[in-house]
Amino acid sequence: MDPRTRALIEAPIVPTLIRLAVPNIVTTVVQASTGLIETYYIGKLGTDALAGVALVFPGVMLMQMMSSGAMGGGVSSAIARALGAGRKDDADATISHALVIATGFAAFFSVLMLGFGRPLYAALGGHGGSLTVALTYSDIVFSGVLLIWLFNTLANVIRGTGNTFVPAVVTIAGAALLIPLSAALIFGIGPLPAWGAAGGAMALLMYHGVGALAFACYLWSGRAVVRPKLLQTRLRWALFRDILRIGLLASLTSIMTNVTIALTTGVVGAFGPAAIAGYGVGTRLEYLLISLAFGFGGPLVALVGTNLGAGNRERALRGAWIGGWLCFGMTEAIGLLAALFPAAWLTLFDRDPGMVEAGSTYLRIVGPFYGFFGLGMALYFASQGAGALKWPLIAGFCRLLIAVGGGWLAMRLTGSLAMVFAALGLGLAVLGLLIAGAIKAGAWFGGQTGGHDKPAASR
Repeated sequence: MDPRTRALIEAPIVPTLIRLAVPNIVTTVVQASTGLIETYYIGKLGTDALAGVALVFPGVMLMQMMSSGAMGGGVSSAIARALGAGRKDDADATISHALVIATGFAAFFSVLMLGFGRPLYAALGGHGGSLTVALTYSDIVFSGVLLIWLFNTLANVIRGTGNTFVPAVVTIAGAALLIPLSAALIFGIGPLPAWGAAGGAMALLMYHGVGALAFACYLWSGRAVVRPKLLQTRLRWALFRDILRIGLLASLTSIMTNVTIALTTGVVGAFGPAAIAGYGVGTRLEYLLISLAFGFGGPLVALVGTNLGAGNRERALRGAWIGGWLCFGMTEAIGLLAALFPAAWLTLFDRDPGMVEAGSTYLRIVGPFYGFFGLGMALYFASQGAGALKWPLIAGFCRLLIAVGGGWLAMRLTGSLAMVFAALGLGLAVLGLLIAGAIKAGAWFGGQTGGHDKPAASR
């Protein structure tokens, strides 16, 4: 067994989790920061541009979450469990299957969004200038969305081996190029014309394309624990199933997260473009929390998956709870700061009074619930490693019902934006508490909370 795999099974949990989480947190913070910087740039183009990109943002984040946290989590989990069980050949072969899946999903979403983007964004409240920006940005991103899928799939192949350092290096180096490139393409520098919001979309695709190439070079170099063998690999349904049985359920959770934000954007749209922009900037912070949670979540997939592959239930559970509560503390601190000082965040992007007022209302009400969101997201990733996503899926559906259904009722009955946001906060609390309660009750092991035998999901 490779020493890096053995460390996941035998080394002390807290140092191991921190060692893996720190570079992964840096990775996700840098990735999220590049999106925030792009939002800052686009905010300079006016409220219509900011609102237009806000309409597309849930779809872009859906691609990020599905390719990295959902299907990517399925890839990491499959590789981790194969390595933990000593099936190195299956781990190598999983890479080819993961690339086939990534290509299929990218093609599906390209066709879907290029064909139906206009009615979707119009239904969410886009019109006039904001709709024009939304369509321009969306058409570019979804024409090249395969690059996003390849980048995140290959990164998760590497993370599944317990290596979070290489993805961190590639992401940081890419961000160092993306930030000035995005500004150059949006505003124009020297011979480069000013492309506006379209320039931000172009820079995003360039970043993912170069990063995907870097990951491929590392994997084919032979320095990784696993190595792609595309020509030697015969496609097998069993390996597709090993990824998809986790990735599809996780994708439903990602879809519900983004549908929740997209539909509540539609509810907020009844209050005007400034409210959409304020809510959009506010939810950028929520997406940043998802990225931070993934900082712990990526290592948790590898730690839990490898230990359950080796039959170590107690160690897998202990690692999940440690990661979950660390993530709770981190995201709750951010939420409380945002609730106390909302303008410090919002005015980074725009100073329109209507936008700042709506965004401040959102952060003051929803911010104190961010800790539950962080707890739920960390345990969701741990559940991917366990191959047990029933309760995270149920919790995500409950959040959707409470946030969208409750928000719509609040708008109809009270006409109050604050009450709409109160429903969103309640949905976050339910999400975290349901997942935590289910794991505590033994959901990973059919109601049993302890033991060392291999779980049913791994047999």
